[in-house]
Amino acid sequence: MNTKRMLVSFLLVASFLFLAANISATNDLTDPTVDSVTVNDIVVYGAGAQTASVISGETLEVKVKFTITDLGLDKDGNAILSASDMRVRTELESQEDTITEVTPLFDVEEGKTYIETLEIQVPKDLSEEELSNDLTLNIKIWNKDYENDDIKDIKVRVQKPSYELAIKSILTPNTIETGQSIPIDVVLKNVGYNDAKDIFVTVSVPELNIEKKAYLGDLVSLEDSSNDNDETNTVNARVYVEIPFTAKSGEYALSVKAENDETKATLTQKIIVDNGVSDLIMKSGNDLVLLNPTSKLRVYKIVYDSNEVAVVLPPTSSKVVSIETPEGDYNFDASVLYNNQVLGTFKFQGSNKATTKTDAVFVLTIVLGIVFLVLLVALVILITKKPQKTEDFGESYY
Repeated sequence: MNTKRMLVSFLLVASFLFLAANISATNDLTDPTVDSVTVNDIVVYGAGAQTASVISGETLEVKVKFTITDLGLDKDGNAILSASDMRVRTELESQEDTITEVTPLFDVEEGKTYIETLEIQVPKDLSEEELSNDLTLNIKIWNKDYENDDIKDIKVRVQKPSYELAIKSILTPNTIETGQSIPIDVVLKNVGYNDAKDIFVTVSVPELNIEKKAYLGDLVSLEDSSNDNDETNTVNARVYVEIPFTAKSGEYALSVKAENDETKATLTQKIIVDNGVSDLIMKSGNDLVLLNPTSKLRVYKIVYDSNEVAVVLPPTSSKVVSIETPEGDYNFDASVLYNNQVLGTFKFQGSNKATTKTDAVFVLTIVLGIVFLVLLVALVILITKKPQKTEDFGESYY
């Protein structure tokens, strides 16, 4: 008897737990049905699905269209008409990475159709030997009470851009001295789908107003270079730039730009400039002192007051150049140039009056007059001076 009572009790408890669990499971349930998924307006899931082709590195627009078909029952057995805190997640998987984007929380109502839009960036992990490959797109719709079956393995084709150049490296000396012409080695590669025609490379240091441009010609695509050994998709370009004497020691930004009519690429790196001589030109009175600290012959040009003087300085030497000043008052600037670049400008100002013969006679007359007056005064003093009386001491006789 006791056994029967225990069995009945157990069945009642089990039934109660099962009912409670069933009621809980149907609370706020969502059963979204995905109608379609589009990538850049191309249907990749649903009726008329196709394989979308995208470009490496671009941003995709993914639209997920779904319908809420059943929100279940509440604890009182009534139909649920809405649900909160829904989200849609997209995952784009490549060989090297997975890019994930999730929508903000949103609400849904039973029987309604929704479209959620997400933007996701295509990974740039195609190897240099690949022109195209497949990506995998996964879709998930859920809230805290329910997770639908994920839509997985939607194929998306990714390919390299039609035209794209990549600056693989920039090689420069560790330290660059002013006044020297230095090589900048640039490794450039065509990583686009097609050949790159008429490529130019520009090397610049904007802060120093330096810019040099060179023509590199054509680079074929990876596919063409693998078929013909005489053509290549990579080139090593060397461009020479000269750092001016006036550049101060410090760190500067070196910019390299490769471009043609279809595309361009830019890469910037830091260079260190060392100016071992703070002043290449110094002013001393009416002289200019010019220095050449380099190991090459330098020709400076001094321009002043309608004059132009060429000064040749051997390597590691200096020279003093006298600046001719005109007669009378003068006020002019003297500029020193090298390779048509002004290294320094100095002001010369003063008076340079010449002494004439008339002025000399006048000065001599004044001097003689002064001497005469001095002698005259001395003579007058000697004449007018009275001699002192001499006391006579006679002998006395007693």
